[in-house]
Amino acid sequence: MIEHMPTSSPPSPGVGDASSALDVAALPKVLLHDHLDGGLRPSTVLALAQEQGYEALPAGEIGALSRWFAESADSGSLVRYLQTFDHTVGVMQTVDALTRVARECAVDLAEDAVVYAEVRYAPEQHLTAGLTLDQVVEAVNRGFREGEEEAAGSGMRITVRAILTAMRHAARSTEIAELTVRHLGAEVCGFDIAGAEDGFPPTRHLPAFDYLRQHNAHFTIHAGEAFGLPSIWEAIQWCGTERLGHGVRIVDDITLDGVAVTEDLPAALARSAHDPSAFQLGPLAAYVKDRRIPLEMCPSSNVQTGAAPSIEAHPISLLKDLHFRVTLNTDNRLMSATSMTREAQLLVDRAGWDLADLRRMAVNAMKSAFLPFDERLQMIEDVLKPAYDR
Repeated sequence: MIEHMPTSSPPSPGVGDASSALDVAALPKVLLHDHLDGGLRPSTVLALAQEQGYEALPAGEIGALSRWFAESADSGSLVRYLQTFDHTVGVMQTVDALTRVARECAVDLAEDAVVYAEVRYAPEQHLTAGLTLDQVVEAVNRGFREGEEEAAGSGMRITVRAILTAMRHAARSTEIAELTVRHLGAEVCGFDIAGAEDGFPPTRHLPAFDYLRQHNAHFTIHAGEAFGLPSIWEAIQWCGTERLGHGVRIVDDITLDGVAVTEDLPAALARSAHDPSAFQLGPLAAYVKDRRIPLEMCPSSNVQTGAAPSIEAHPISLLKDLHFRVTLNTDNRLMSATSMTREAQLLVDRAGWDLADLRRMAVNAMKSAFLPFDERLQMIEDVLKPAYDR
């Protein structure tokens, strides 16, 4: 059960029924950007801490711990936001803990009507109790498979794949790239780098990206969240990323009537819905749009870290209107006290999104998934379209 997620508006009787509110909770969702260590159940954090003798938790009761994570993350600072992971990672150091967290992740996402998810984590952060990198991956994979089976037993459908992440401030990216290639296939689908962007450009990890390309492996890069256009440009043009983790700062390369849209995002949003041709794209923004490079956007998280001013003025709506390949994601469900349903509902309630917008996000995400083409197409035709087009 998704015990820590805020409840969204009560579901209405008919998805797509113009006479009723939009039933966001019932819509099948596709999630490309979700961190395993950012989505634990508070009860699990407490239970694992007790089992392992981990005494550093800031609270000893589920409600208080949930509030601490949400309030600590809601600081406007990416650096402080990342510090909340000390406690989740701290209790994810054994095979049993990793398997449990992964199993519960799959079940929680299935309960949120997520039908396909790519969940990322950094194996190098789970070695303090003596596990090897391969043991970490095997434990998480086992948990995802158990979670898929548990969800299926309750009549829910979900497919989960893992993305292995290297930390950009560390020096193990090539080792994690090799780990990714060793496990690439039905369970691990790709590679990522994450962590504080400022001062740690993706070009520091070129050997890892070269290795991945040589072995035909998919990868995404966190870029354009805390740092601006240079981060995005390096991720694409130097490193060759297929997707951008967040990429919200691509709006820095868009103008309206000769003025940067970031000078007045609400005014730009008011214009983009009915007059997208009025906007001018800089060379990098045009490249991202023309090449259909997916943007893994996470509205609530972006607001928390200061990468976006608000849900109402989040660049995701502007970029959607300008026909970038935007996808909707959670980032860290615990820290943002969120779910895919909540993220979608916020955009419906506060940014004026409708069923067609949510359909586009789901299809965009499935098109951009690190799955074989035939599997992506089948999911779009057999699962997404029947639900959104009725």
